[in-house]
Amino acid sequence: MINLVLSILFSSLIFIVFKLFHTYKIQTLYAIISNYFVACLVGLFFYKSPVTISEIPGKPWFIGAIFLGFLFIVVFYVMAKTSQQLGVSVASVATKMSLVVPVVGGIYLYNEHLTPLKALGILLALCAVYFASVKNRKENFQPKTLVLPFLVFTGSGTIDISLKYLKEAYVSEVEIPLFSSFTFLIAGILGILFILIKTKKQPIKVDLKNVVAGIFLGIPNFFSIYYLIKALGESNFTNASIFTINNVAIVLLTTVIGILFFKEKLSSKNWIGIGLAICSIILMAM
Repeated sequence: MINLVLSILFSSLIFIVFKLFHTYKIQTLYAIISNYFVACLVGLFFYKSPVTISEIPGKPWFIGAIFLGFLFIVVFYVMAKTSQQLGVSVASVATKMSLVVPVVGGIYLYNEHLTPLKALGILLALCAVYFASVKNRKENFQPKTLVLPFLVFTGSGTIDISLKYLKEAYVSEVEIPLFSSFTFLIAGILGILFILIKTKKQPIKVDLKNVVAGIFLGIPNFFSIYYLIKALGESNFTNASIFTINNVAIVLLTTVIGILFFKEKLSSKNWIGIGLAICSIILMAM
């Protein structure tokens, strides 16, 4: 049970760190890039076998890790922007609702049966992302504000289904830390390339506070996954129960923290979105 609790806490901490980036004027992209190199080093620390760099391109998961590294850097950046512009709870809900993507992917990749409950869960998830994104403002709601949570939704879901596929098809149990570290490394390298292209005509200024922020982000980023995997290995709960508790608890915890510490104001529609999110996760887990 302690592993599941730690996974929930570290996952929620990611959203809080993103929110603090805006408060302390952290350059999000630079911090995210630093975060991936930190996560890479943490993963290598947990890999017990010697690492031979020349053998990595020959691994069956090599291409898949590069693809995931690209998704990591893009989705993390969009997730940060969503937390800052629409609120911690919106980013959390959009991420958790991405469970829809692996459910649909499982139907086509693994011939899984779509039950009426799961179909209803998918519908509720889409409604939840919309209602959780609506803000109480004097001006009329602009549909374009849904773009960020939608990108988080689809991007996170694609990462989930890709991880599941690569793990089952190519990644052995002992190579999970190495696979994770290499994926984080690719995300960091791609991030640096993006900065070099973006600042081609401008000098790059390295700010120590962005690097420090990346450390604070990289550690919970790694451990949120690490402790979830450990929790899945325990016999106290079924996998469906663990995922249900994990996702519902993160949505609720980040929402409460957003209200208490960041003074986020949730409208009645936002609360409906939170409620639909919880119902959706439970239905899909059932």
